[in-house]
Amino acid sequence: MTVSQQPPAPPDDHGDRPEEWWVFRGPAELPAPPPWRRVPTSRRSDRPRTYLLNRDQVAVVNAALHLRRPLLVTGRPGTGKTSLAHAVAEDLGLGEVLRWPINSRSTLADALYRYDAVGRLREASLRREREGAGHARHRLRQRGSRASDIDSYLRLGPLGTALAATGAPRVLLVDELDKADIDLPNDLLVVLEEGEFEIPELARLPEHQQSADVLTTGSRKRAHVERGIVSCEHFPVVIMTSNGERDFPPAFLRRCVRLDLPDPDESKLRDIVRHNFGEAALTEANDLIETFLHRAATQTLATDQLLAAIHLRLTGADLSHEELVNAVMHRLDEALST
Repeated sequence: MTVSQQPPAPPDDHGDRPEEWWVFRGPAELPAPPPWRRVPTSRRSDRPRTYLLNRDQVAVVNAALHLRRPLLVTGRPGTGKTSLAHAVAEDLGLGEVLRWPINSRSTLADALYRYDAVGRLREASLRREREGAGHARHRLRQRGSRASDIDSYLRLGPLGTALAATGAPRVLLVDELDKADIDLPNDLLVVLEEGEFEIPELARLPEHQQSADVLTTGSRKRAHVERGIVSCEHFPVVIMTSNGERDFPPAFLRRCVRLDLPDPDESKLRDIVRHNFGEAALTEANDLIETFLHRAATQTLATDQLLAAIHLRLTGADLSHEELVNAVMHRLDEALST
């Protein structure tokens, strides 16, 4: 007896005909992603940024910009905290956002710069082997006639790059500060207050070698560092996000401008849907909006979960209301069952 090796067809209620919107096991070309999931084609994103704030919230953002103070944005996941940094950068024409994602192992030093000491030592050993013992005098003469090669092994982190910016300030997103070590918020503010920091590996060199052109985060551009000190020309626009999962020290809060983003109410939620999909989507996706509002009253959900469900429906996903909800509108405050 011959056993068929073909994989079983996916279960559906439409016989053996593949769903028209399938691309996996379709097969078909990969469809265009939703607008908020498109990768930018240049340093300045060409994707539309839809960001809705009320007048009071816009006033708080402007207060932070006028005071050159960090903006601490709090709110539950999905309220648009991270998107605010991109909206500010685009609105003010400040280029690509520098992002520093925080976790429990994050250190201030990593955000300022990184030094590849091992790589430099390895390269020096290989160079000595290539030159050979008979070229010692040439090696000494070459070493004395050029600046140190240390700049090839230094790279500024997101915070260091923001402080080294010239011409215009950069936007620095410090994402999920809740996860940081207890001392990190205050350490961060010290650097932001002073607007400068030292790179000891440069500062320890002879004076004529303390200046270097150092690589920056997010590009192949270099920043010129004089005498081992990175000193800002402009204070960066700093936006820090928090899910409200911890309390911050009073000294830290005193130096921040605070903005709390509440969960969107029904009116704002419909505005978000309208801006992303158009007026007609409100009617077609009304049942999904109502379900989202009902669930969000007792569960933690993110607005982009609703947008994902609506996008699937509008692009032809042959899924029932229940299937859409189960696929992308799961609660975020509940651990996955095993």
